[in-house]
Amino acid sequence: VPSSRKLHTGKLHSLLLLKQDSDNMAAENVQSKQARLDRIKTHIPTCPDFPKPGIPFKDIMPIMQNPEVFSDTIALLAEHLKDTGTRVDVVAGLEARGFLFGPALALRLNCAFVPIRKAGKLPGETVKCSYTLEYGQDTVEMQKNSLKPQQNVVIVDDLIATGGTMAGACRLVESMQANVLACLVVVELDYLNGRDKVKHAVHSLVHF
Repeated sequence: VPSSRKLHTGKLHSLLLLKQDSDNMAAENVQSKQARLDRIKTHIPTCPDFPKPGIPFKDIMPIMQNPEVFSDTIALLAEHLKDTGTRVDVVAGLEARGFLFGPALALRLNCAFVPIRKAGKLPGETVKCSYTLEYGQDTVEMQKNSLKPQQNVVIVDDLIATGGTMAGACRLVESMQANVLACLVVVELDYLNGRDKVKHAVHSLVHF
């Protein structure tokens, strides 16, 4: 009996050590994620009065100049999608800086990439969607055969500001009978409340 009790105690001790290791790893992962997010944010300087006076432009180009930071950016976007547990069929990148992050994310997810462009930029038959901006209208389009009905689509851009372009892109994807799983951006300007215009989930890595 003592030998059996000792064996049982040993198993309990091993299980407790495993749980402690698991908890430590989870804590390290949280810290690692926050450290990566902090480092990404330090690579997004503000350029005042660009492209017009009074506009504080967020420059994401330093991210592209640092391979480790760029890799972290793509990895964090992919990790968010992995956590949702839903299969992604297509990554759709918004013109123009969505083209920088979208293809790399699609490669990481092993899925297709398609561009969403301003009107008149794509050859062949296209599907269009017009949307309202603060001072007028604009139009985005996709090639007609770029999406299939019921495909799961993630829309990617570098930044969400007022949300008009992202909302228009969502309507465009839905008009092609595809499903918008999420809208992913690297930067969100919280003070402009752009996500309020988008009816789908918006996930951003860095907030200003």
